[in-house]
Amino acid sequence: MGVPKFYRWISERYPCLSEVVKEHQIPEFDNLYLDMNGIIHQCSHPNDEDVHFRISEEKIFADIFHYLEVLFRIIKPRKVFFMAVDGVAPRAKMNQQRGRRFRSAKEAEEKIKKALDKGEVLPTEARFDSNCITPGTDFMARLQEQLKYFVHNKLSTDKLWQNVNIYLSGHETPGEGEHKIMEFIRSENAKPDHDPNTRHCLYGLDADLVMLGLTSHEPNFSLLREEVRFGGKKSQKRITAPEETTFHLLHLSLMREYIDYEFSPLKDKLGSNYDLERIIDDWILMGFLVGNDFIPHLPHLHINHDALPLLYKTYISVLPSVGGYLNENGHLNLANFEKYLEKLSEFDREHFSEVFVDLKWFESKVGNKYLNEAAGRAAEKEAARKGLRKKEVEMLSLRSTEAMADDEEEDDDLFETEFRQYKRTYYMTKMGVDVVSDEFLSNQAKCYVEGIQWILHYYYHGVQSWSWYYPYHYAPFLSDVRNIAGLTLTFDLGKPFMPFQQLLGVLPAASMDLLPEAYRHLMTSEMSPIIEYYPLDFKTDLNGKQQEWEAVVLIPFIDEKRLLAAMEPNNHKLTKEERDRNRHTECALYTFDPEVDFTYLSTLPKLFPNIVHSYIPVEAWHVSLDHKSKRVDRSLLYFCGFPTLHHIKHEFYKKKNGVVVFQQSSRGENMILDILSDENGETVRSICDNVTVEVLGRSVFVNWPHLEEARIIAVSDGETRFSLDEPPGLQRIYDRPSSPPPTKVTYLSDKEQKDWVKDVQGITEYYMKRKGIMINETSVILYGQLLTGRKYVPKANGVVELEKQWSKQVLPFAYQAVVKDIKAFYSSLTSFKSLDELFPLGTTVFMVGNPYYGAMGEVQESQDIIQEGRVRVVFNVHHEPQMESLIQNQHKYCVKYSPGYFLASRLGVTSYLVSRFSGSIFIGRGSKKNPCGEQRANVGLNLKFNKKNEEVPGYTKRTEKEWLYSAAVEELLAEYLERFHEVFDLVSRNSHDDVFYEDDIWPGEDQNGAEKVSEITSWLKSHPVSSTSRASCDHQLLDAIIVEKIEEIVEKSKVKKSKVKVTVKPHLLFRPLEQQQGVVPDPDASYRLFDRVVNIRESFTVPLGLKGTVIGIKGAERQAEILYEVLFDEEFAGGLNIRCSSPRCYRLPPFALINLSHGIRVDHSSHKLMAIVKPQPVTGANYNANRQLGGLNHSPRSPFVPTQVIHTHTHTHTQSVSFTLKSFVPPAAKMNPPLGDGAAFSPPPPSAALNASLSSKVSELACVCVGHGLAPPDFSYIRNRQGLVVCQVKLSNGLMLHGPQCQSENDAKEKAAFFALQRLCVYVTAGLLLPPQGYGPPLWGMPLPHPNHPSHPFYGPTGTFPGAAAPQPAPGVPIGSHNQFIPLQVKHHVDHYQRLENIFI
Repeated sequence: MGVPKFYRWISERYPCLSEVVKEHQIPEFDNLYLDMNGIIHQCSHPNDEDVHFRISEEKIFADIFHYLEVLFRIIKPRKVFFMAVDGVAPRAKMNQQRGRRFRSAKEAEEKIKKALDKGEVLPTEARFDSNCITPGTDFMARLQEQLKYFVHNKLSTDKLWQNVNIYLSGHETPGEGEHKIMEFIRSENAKPDHDPNTRHCLYGLDADLVMLGLTSHEPNFSLLREEVRFGGKKSQKRITAPEETTFHLLHLSLMREYIDYEFSPLKDKLGSNYDLERIIDDWILMGFLVGNDFIPHLPHLHINHDALPLLYKTYISVLPSVGGYLNENGHLNLANFEKYLEKLSEFDREHFSEVFVDLKWFESKVGNKYLNEAAGRAAEKEAARKGLRKKEVEMLSLRSTEAMADDEEEDDDLFETEFRQYKRTYYMTKMGVDVVSDEFLSNQAKCYVEGIQWILHYYYHGVQSWSWYYPYHYAPFLSDVRNIAGLTLTFDLGKPFMPFQQLLGVLPAASMDLLPEAYRHLMTSEMSPIIEYYPLDFKTDLNGKQQEWEAVVLIPFIDEKRLLAAMEPNNHKLTKEERDRNRHTECALYTFDPEVDFTYLSTLPKLFPNIVHSYIPVEAWHVSLDHKSKRVDRSLLYFCGFPTLHHIKHEFYKKKNGVVVFQQSSRGENMILDILSDENGETVRSICDNVTVEVLGRSVFVNWPHLEEARIIAVSDGETRFSLDEPPGLQRIYDRPSSPPPTKVTYLSDKEQKDWVKDVQGITEYYMKRKGIMINETSVILYGQLLTGRKYVPKANGVVELEKQWSKQVLPFAYQAVVKDIKAFYSSLTSFKSLDELFPLGTTVFMVGNPYYGAMGEVQESQDIIQEGRVRVVFNVHHEPQMESLIQNQHKYCVKYSPGYFLASRLGVTSYLVSRFSGSIFIGRGSKKNPCGEQRANVGLNLKFNKKNEEVPGYTKRTEKEWLYSAAVEELLAEYLERFHEVFDLVSRNSHDDVFYEDDIWPGEDQNGAEKVSEITSWLKSHPVSSTSRASCDHQLLDAIIVEKIEEIVEKSKVKKSKVKVTVKPHLLFRPLEQQQGVVPDPDASYRLFDRVVNIRESFTVPLGLKGTVIGIKGAERQAEILYEVLFDEEFAGGLNIRCSSPRCYRLPPFALINLSHGIRVDHSSHKLMAIVKPQPVTGANYNANRQLGGLNHSPRSPFVPTQVIHTHTHTHTQSVSFTLKSFVPPAAKMNPPLGDGAAFSPPPPSAALNASLSSKVSELACVCVGHGLAPPDFSYIRNRQGLVVCQVKLSNGLMLHGPQCQSENDAKEKAAFFALQRLCVYVTAGLLLPPQGYGPPLWGMPLPHPNHPSHPFYGPTGTFPGAAAPQPAPGVPIGSHNQFIPLQVKHHVDHYQRLENIFI
């Protein structure tokens, strides 16, 4: 039903409806339901635009299994996991399936032809025909067997699955997947012991799923799907790694409340008769009128033309007068529905009046009347048949323009006549009828109402008739659906088609190989009695829609009797295997039973091994045919993660406010929530005082209405700040009157006051632009730490408690949008009370103290010592691969990058052209003076993306100041320049233009611009760079060649492991538990590239205890959302290929890892060389969330750094220090002191203490040089005529640069050292090689090495500044920085290694 439009429309109308969540934010669910067909389609043909794409059936099955595992892990259902594959559909759905399959076959054929015409060579293997995803095909039969294997395997080996009932409703069970799911939900609701607070999650976000979920009237029901990006490329592939996927959770609890707001005017009119449940039922009915999979949309009622607001407005005006509701639990109240349609039909006339005005204007211009000859003849024929007089015939015909001007009455008559003729034309042209009689219109009305009733019953109770279908491609006009109150609607239940009958009914001839051979000739033979049902060519009609996929496919409807009669003579030709496929079966229920033990044989033993021990009994599950759903009385309880609007007082209204939805500003009206103030005239100071007493040190819920728990650590009114006075690392809740929170009061400095104002502005804008919530005036801001999870903490006498863990990150929240005093429900999972329960014999644990940091072990018998607070463990101790040499020599393997000006000089072009062509270049049709249409082709290399802050590893890299390019970019640009130099010519002459035009680039009459553009795009597409993935500029990545070296080192390292039996304090042990999901094992750990890590998550794609190496770090706005790219030591199922030779990589969050290298770093006995990596800034943070509170939980290893340094010699003094949150790429060199009571924890080495106490950039630069094995830096000074000082820094590796002009030598030295630190970090991060020896150039006039010299790297002079006095430079050598070059003009057929002196001023 134009599903994406509907989903987008409701998301814009109700901005808080969908919540963007990460894996660790998804609430607890009891039941998870999967509509499987979407997963099957995505895993088998993710990109239909790529005609070269091929995939093996084994890969499809493996990808489907992996995706099912992903979804199960994310949701972790407590009770039910229901997988539903589409079976044979009702006949009403088969018509839509038939049209879709015919269109997909035709589109595939056209794409292949287009590719062959271009000369592309296609793979010899057959492409995957997506039409095989239809019940009864050989593919679906094999998939069903593999799904059975998958369920047996997971239940036999995965503890998370063993406590859940698994339902598999395959393709052999009749019914659409989502409706089989709803059948299950209805049957469960009807049971006397049904829990009304069951929490449901249905995977998928089709519009019919929104409506189906609402038909259940369940309060805790959510829909889950990956983030939807509208307007994106079709070729974008779904990401199957759960940590990378952004999910949208659409909460039907909020949908119910928004519907209540939408129809709130009815409360005053209906009074006590207002029933929200009945309103929701009618809302579902109204959604059917804009079209769905079973009936077409009514004429001119389009979602993107505000059809839904019209339906709602009409409903509000009509309902009080009809004496009841329209939809009575799935049964249509015809009398009330007729009154509603009668009022709604005014839309037909209003729409035609706009058309009529245009027609009259057209007639006045052409001097002729609006006349459709065929329509006129049909009207005359109809009138003659009824014996009307000639005068009446003329009235039914079209009027001439002279008659329109007679008088107003005649004008009204003319309008009605024209309106009737307009509708006649629609029926005659769309439906192919010759005469639009009353009988025809009456039949149209009955068919349409029958369709509405059939759908209602289907959604509320199940299939009412398997054989009924809507017999037209188009719907009637609203004004023609009349006299329906007295209709008697009857349906024959019938029975579903058999699988092969449906295959013959929905497949085109192009997919005949999917049918048993006995039936194929029925699609192709001219002698076939049903050959007309399989046209090779057919038309489509957009019928007012905009997208081709929305078009009506004009193919004939199948006659069921003729189809079955044609199949009958061939049924006996089926093989035994085919007859086995052509049957119906019941849904299967799988449970874990340790008493059942047998070997389950795999049908693909080479890919999926036999299951030696399977403990899975299988039962059939079905619903009786006479089952009817009924309403259930239900209690209400607030569940965390299921939002509601009730907790904060507010008003609501509709307004076009441009709320941002799916990265775009909405165009229609938004439902705005306006928070009401309850300050009661209090002063701001008294409000702040009262709020502090109320919330400081306590937990509250923030981010209304999608509530998250947070611990409040400070309160501020913009002048004063009340904050917790706690020692670093303590995160306590002060919720007892006997223990008030330790509080300190500080007065904000001018800068801090400005920051407070920015926080308020950021929060206000975020709520309005993202959520459609007006928070109004903010007097008080709360600063809080979000809840990250729960962790078992050992107490005295062997007792353990499950304590909440809070993020180190501090975020600001507006007080009026915070919810207090509510009790939230948390899952009643198994809770351990004592150490012996937490660490029973045989439990797997990890060490988070030294020695043996990160080692995996097994708990031994500990009853004799556990009361003393000790646990006996046997650890497996491994010797880690030695990578110090690779870290030292990584510069030998890194991709070398150079600034754009350097490439420009080698290519003989301007820096501007390098920058422009490495991004996007758009070429339009026609010329600049005479453009033709809006079609544009992008002929840029697309190697950098400024707005999205993305780069292409191996080709481009972004630093804080500029873009850098590799030699591969130079080669690519050189080839581009040689092939299409005329494009460079035009772009260089028109540097201010955004779009360039074909006729301007190729002006000659014999030149075909369109062909040239096609040639460029084909060349770019054929180049390997087109398939290279891009990454955020905030990422830290190791190049593929270094990853390959790591693989070699790991493979060569003989894994030596030994077992060590130790007695450990329990707080140094980490046990992987579901209750501790989201808890970081060691919050003090910092991560760097090359770090060795171990996976500590159980029941996950990566095997528990598998070790690997960090090869990438992806920063994030929140600490919990950081991702580490890890190259694991072994391959595993579901592994990713990330710059490596085999699928052994994965991206993991901090709570999934223990950093083994961190354990070595905090152990003072080990001094190993580590990679120095500079954290990159994170862009796009929400509402200034990166300013943090001063003095809170700060430590040398904290992710907070001072924004205001207090010097002892200054007179300015504040009582506290404010801190700025760094990008949550963990810092590379800052560490906390180790824990004091660990088995082998010791003070940090002297160098670590020195790093923590550095007070100047000069000292810091000296330490960094020592860390790199360099001599201390050499500083020298030059003073110009104005008395300003410039400091020159020279390092022993040859790097030399200069600071800015300063008043004193100390300042000049500090700033020069700061520049040196920046450049040193940039080169290490970007993979740039520092030269082995200095060039020794004169100051500010450094001649560069000759470009032909192979030993010199791609980089130029750095750190110089303009305007300084200097010795007279050599001719052609500039004074100034490399950012001040004059662009060169394009030169044809240049020497790519032209002298570099030409690039300077």
